[in-house]
Amino acid sequence: MVTSPIWKAPKSNSSEQSNQIQQSYSSNFSLLQKPLTLPTSPLFGTDGIRGKAGELLSADLALKVGFWGGQVLRSSATTQGPVILGFDSRNSSDSLARALSAGINAAGLDVWNLGLCPTPAVAHLCRFTEAVGGVMISASHNPPEDNGIKFFNSEGTKLSLARQKQIEAGIRDFADCAKTNNILGEHYHRPDLLKDYVASLQLSVQSVTDLQGMRIVLDLAWGACSELAQQVFADLGVEVICLHDQPDGSRINVNCGSTHLNCLQEAVQQYSADMGFAFDGDADRVIAVDAQGRVVDGDHILYLWGQTLSQVEKLPENLIVATVMANLGFERAWEQLGYKLVRTKVGDQHVQAEMLRTGAMLGGEQSGHILCHHYSSTGDGMLTALHIASVVRQSGVSLTELVDQSFQKYPQLLLNVRVENRERRCRWQECDALTKEIAKAEASLGEQGRVLVRASGTEPVIRVMVEAISAELADYWGSQLVLAVKKNLT
Repeated sequence: MVTSPIWKAPKSNSSEQSNQIQQSYSSNFSLLQKPLTLPTSPLFGTDGIRGKAGELLSADLALKVGFWGGQVLRSSATTQGPVILGFDSRNSSDSLARALSAGINAAGLDVWNLGLCPTPAVAHLCRFTEAVGGVMISASHNPPEDNGIKFFNSEGTKLSLARQKQIEAGIRDFADCAKTNNILGEHYHRPDLLKDYVASLQLSVQSVTDLQGMRIVLDLAWGACSELAQQVFADLGVEVICLHDQPDGSRINVNCGSTHLNCLQEAVQQYSADMGFAFDGDADRVIAVDAQGRVVDGDHILYLWGQTLSQVEKLPENLIVATVMANLGFERAWEQLGYKLVRTKVGDQHVQAEMLRTGAMLGGEQSGHILCHHYSSTGDGMLTALHIASVVRQSGVSLTELVDQSFQKYPQLLLNVRVENRERRCRWQECDALTKEIAKAEASLGEQGRVLVRASGTEPVIRVMVEAISAELADYWGSQLVLAVKKNLT
């Protein structure tokens, strides 16, 4: 495992420290008692709290999330330390960061504000400083008008569901607010700490191989890694071509990044690149593209990286942890090698929990959220991209050849149906007409495919997945289920 020394960063003051907005929030505890109109469904989804900025994600809510999050982090810490704070490029991120920081300060904790940075940078610094935890303001792959808040513990892993429930309980019940003391934490701007994160990325690859001379296209999605990614790759000798490489909160994820690959596919072929990588808005996930412009998603990434780790005996029991979304072709090919794949519910926290339970060192999601415990405690898009480039370099062949030699995917149809009504969306399983249609599809497919319908924990959509032995079967039942969702939930 590549590690960094545990160290204490100096607290360098800034002229922006404890600005007027934060002071007004932090010194006025009555704001913490201001009632909010909240949905009855849980605030925390599969990846923190997420919603439209200015609506669900308001400054008032961020203040309370910061306060109660600070309380929970402080109560679970063995030593006193700061909270690491980072955010992506969304227009709403800075104002939410100010309110969130004020709430954390009101809980008596200092804040080390990294500014614009990838989510895994927050996780890394939680792990290798004396921080009691961290918080990232980002809505990941969501559109610009959304935002979100997700917490990390001092080990750099997502805060447990139990801790999230404690925070939410505080937000919804303010009886204990008057019992807090008036000792306020302070706010420090610490973008200088990002150099340690960058060094850890580069060291993890340099310890395995070199990338000198490779030509790689990076789609930075106007997002969180736009100020770091080119440096990270170029310093390792990569010829880097960047797309959407400025922080732009109005365009983050818009027709670019890991959910919109057309620009990357065209650029890889235009520049005769070895490969390309597209990150999401907060750079904790990545999707690759080979030299022919073909998509290499998280399933192929897990397969290729898993094989490489297995060859050097760094994949205990040859086990990979994936989710219910993993393609059947991937699962069956991996098992044909004599290896083992375990599935979890969708969400990296479920993958992480199963990895910790089983001792697995590699796991992830088809969407490109990959965790490798040899190098990181959380999903990291740049780390994954560097190591896939390293896998290609070590193999002596192209990414295209590696993919051709891996496995054949089963046709898989993924469809999203927008359901704005949060209550209806979260309680979709109570809709008899829809569940009957799902059961009908499952009975018809039998061993020739599978169906997965779920409410997204990050977007206001119902996700419908149908996987079948033929594209025709997948298309037919996918269409039927989408119609059933629209008819009964929208």
